[in-house]
Amino acid sequence: MAPGVSNEKKTEDEQSSRENSIHLCNPHLEKMKEDILYHFALGTGTHDFPSLFGDVKFVCVGGSPSRMKAFIAYIAEELGLGSPGGDYPNICAGTDRYAMYKVGPVLSVSHGMGIPSISIMLHELIKMLYHAKCSNITIIRIGTSGGIGLEPGSVVITRQSVDATFKPQFEQVVLGKTIIRSTDLDEELAKELLQCSKEINQFNTVIGNTMCTLDFYEGQGRLDGAICLYSEEEKLQYLKEAYDSGVRNIEMESSVFAAMCNLSGVRAAVVCVTLLNRLEGDQISSSHDVLVEYQQRPQKLVGYFIKKSLGKV
Repeated sequence: MAPGVSNEKKTEDEQSSRENSIHLCNPHLEKMKEDILYHFALGTGTHDFPSLFGDVKFVCVGGSPSRMKAFIAYIAEELGLGSPGGDYPNICAGTDRYAMYKVGPVLSVSHGMGIPSISIMLHELIKMLYHAKCSNITIIRIGTSGGIGLEPGSVVITRQSVDATFKPQFEQVVLGKTIIRSTDLDEELAKELLQCSKEINQFNTVIGNTMCTLDFYEGQGRLDGAICLYSEEEKLQYLKEAYDSGVRNIEMESSVFAAMCNLSGVRAAVVCVTLLNRLEGDQISSSHDVLVEYQQRPQKLVGYFIKKSLGKV
């Protein structure tokens, strides 16, 4: 190939990489000599981010550190990158706030419970990926949820995250002012994940809206919390209204996850299994073994998606 053509191709590749890189909505960061990711116990002055994370293409986040360690062991085996009984060190071992594991192009990170916890994690994760010069990143939250009108064990791929009034938005108070941000998720990615579920054909999977609440009890209309000042009839009416609006499951992280990934230009999805049908009760009463198997379903689906994306299916 002529040198001019080769250089032109290289320029196109570089331009494409820039277009698909992480976008930081913070001009102040460029003025900082060092960026300390306090809750990860990592920093640009102490760690070589491009060397450590530059090859990452898939980031999976979930609430529990043990679940995310189990996921990295699972995906390592699926991709042929692990050894039986192999150990995967916690990259964030210097802190007890979050846990992070890596194998090949896959990063697995815990985010704790609720909007504040995942928000802190995402700020530092997005900055870390930016400093590592990562491009073409896909971030997927895998987790558990309460279903509405679905059999327990069903998996929901989120179309939109909605608030407790069924609006597709995330409200953030910044400097005393309420900012409203979009909670749309990547539609094509959702369709790809649904197709993957059809191909593995092991459990019911649907695309639907996910209601993100501020707590586990009153915010989700439960009757079994320490405080409950509404009737069972009012609860059921609310959940049926949620269902009629397109909501198929309830959890506590998807809104800020969608909003922050949107602002950062990152392709993102939420994949959660339902542990119960909230129209039939509030308490999670399935056996431990059943719940463990349910919790593996999002991992299996996302694991298959990653394998397929890498041409290993």
